[in-house]
Amino acid sequence: MKPAKICYDHIGGKLGSLFMEKCIAEGWIKQTERSAHLFQITEKGTEEFQKLGLDLSQIKEEAL
Repeated sequence: MKPAKICYDHIGGKLGSLFMEKCIAEGWIKQTERSAHLFQITEKGTEEFQKLGLDLSQIKEEAL
């Protein structure tokens, strides 16, 4: 796996995997009840991502 890789509209590679694992571990995102492959941003995640200066209004819930 490459350390970081940009794939269209997401971060792939090891960096993407580590970031995803950290977001899950910190409770920033969680799996939806519909599918183990779909995630939603939690209230805590919303607060933390906003602290990082991320504009979450550009994210569609279905796309996570």
